[in-house]
Amino acid sequence: MIRFWRKSNPIRRTLEAYADSRPLPEAAPENLTRVLRVENEDASIIEDARRRLAVIGFTMVIAFGGLGFRAIELAFTGSEAVATIPAQAEARRGDLVDRNGQVLATTLETWSLFADPQLVWDARETAEALVTVLPDLDVDELTADLSSRRRFVWVQRNLTPRQRQAVFALGMPGLEFRTEPRRVYPRGRLAAHAIGHASRDMDGLAGAEQAFNSALTNDGGRPVPLSIDMGVQFHVDEVLRRYMAEFQAQSATGIVLDVETGEILSLVSLPDFDPNRAGEAASGERLNRALQARYEMGSTFKAFTVALALEQGIAEPGETFDATNPLHVGGYTIEDFHAENRALTLAEIFTHSSNIGSSLIAMEAGADAQRDLLQRLRLLERAPVELDESASPLLPRHWGPTETATISYGHGIAVSPLAVASAFAAIANDGVYVRPTLRPVRPGETVAGEQVISPEVAQGVLDLMREVVENGTGGRADAPGFRVAGKTGTAEIPTRGGYDEDRLISSFSAVFPYDDPQYVVLVILEEPQGNASTYGYATGGWTAAPAAGEIISRIASILGVEQEDDPLARSALVRAALTPDPEPVVRPDE
Repeated sequence: MIRFWRKSNPIRRTLEAYADSRPLPEAAPENLTRVLRVENEDASIIEDARRRLAVIGFTMVIAFGGLGFRAIELAFTGSEAVATIPAQAEARRGDLVDRNGQVLATTLETWSLFADPQLVWDARETAEALVTVLPDLDVDELTADLSSRRRFVWVQRNLTPRQRQAVFALGMPGLEFRTEPRRVYPRGRLAAHAIGHASRDMDGLAGAEQAFNSALTNDGGRPVPLSIDMGVQFHVDEVLRRYMAEFQAQSATGIVLDVETGEILSLVSLPDFDPNRAGEAASGERLNRALQARYEMGSTFKAFTVALALEQGIAEPGETFDATNPLHVGGYTIEDFHAENRALTLAEIFTHSSNIGSSLIAMEAGADAQRDLLQRLRLLERAPVELDESASPLLPRHWGPTETATISYGHGIAVSPLAVASAFAAIANDGVYVRPTLRPVRPGETVAGEQVISPEVAQGVLDLMREVVENGTGGRADAPGFRVAGKTGTAEIPTRGGYDEDRLISSFSAVFPYDDPQYVVLVILEEPQGNASTYGYATGGWTAAPAAGEIISRIASILGVEQEDDPLARSALVRAALTPDPEPVVRPDE
């Protein structure tokens, strides 16, 4: 084809003449046909070349795109795909607030440090430099991580702004930052067990964080309110810390319940932990004793035995039970802590806390009736609260006469403190059991309950509980102006082969005000030690009862309970303040 386009070619001259509109030779039509055919062949070749170039270009785009994608993948995963950068949470985790809107748990954005070992120049040098600004790191472990073939390793997460700036100032290659959410608990230890804590990946691990994880995660970041009143929580916590230290107790538990709604207004378990540093807490500090611990509650259970007697019609007015001598049942001997050595009425059995009298009542009622009552009060099952920590009770394998007798005064069965508090709330609530809850009840909201004992039986037990505070073992729980009703409890801790009489669980279960029951307060001290102020006694009446009384005096105004204007009570307080301590008159205790 090239030979047609030499300068001397006649066809070229003919086309040039045609382009200049010059007259063509007579042979032009034949030559022109030939030229057009040549042009068509040339255009076809060019079009084929363009198509080939387009295919080649498209292929190269796909190839380089694949290579680019693979390069990005390798940058994050490494050749062995050992680690990947965790995906950030799509939605912000909602706050936890108390019933008054105080923030208990919230989420903040923080910086986390990671490394690409393939870009780290010297693993040892980098690790040693990082430890100078992040002293919690381990040089050897970090050196091993930075020497690996991976492309991503965490160094330390949730840095403070100052820590991030210090790392940045090092200028070490291969180190990068990313923002991550961090769960923060502004109140620290206060209500730690009720609030719980969440993992670094924003998953609830305990307490309300776990129980309401779905609402916190999927409710558009809206706050989730709890029934806890932080004002009440503060006073219960402060009183229990002081009494725990004063009596050198191993632990302390405090619960405040609304008897009509079942709302948990305060839940204290000591020792506790800081949920901001939950990973550093010992297992004993993370244990929520209000729900997870199971205690033999001692004479506290005599309130349920009195309810059994009234329900079964066992103790008619004037009827007595012979507590003159110790009781022998199934090879065991049952004695009273401070024996009256005489026949006792039902009221005397309760106020003097007689183990012998309680056993006689329970055995007359029978194991089936006793078990049925305790079941209705939800004492033979886990407390039905939202928290997963709620533990099932420890029940006897065989419920015979011996077990019936010992359970009547709180031995041979171990239950959680919340289960006990909820049972007392039923007594205070005219015999209606309401499930305990950590969610607040809205004003005007109807709360479903179950009538588990008759109002008459409930009132009878409540009357005797008031008598315990006025004239029995619970006198130190009396809060002037609030008419407290309650029951002391002291139980020896079971050990292999029996009970250790030197290790006690001391408790007090209170209801106030007696005339219009609204709240239950339960206090438990584990292994308290008597001191000079208690004349060496460590029983519930000497240790837990005064703690409960002080708590009631402090929180009543917060809860809107008005103090009665009692001139006699005021004068008694004045006399007590001005008069030296008299010689002790030891009241019968458990």
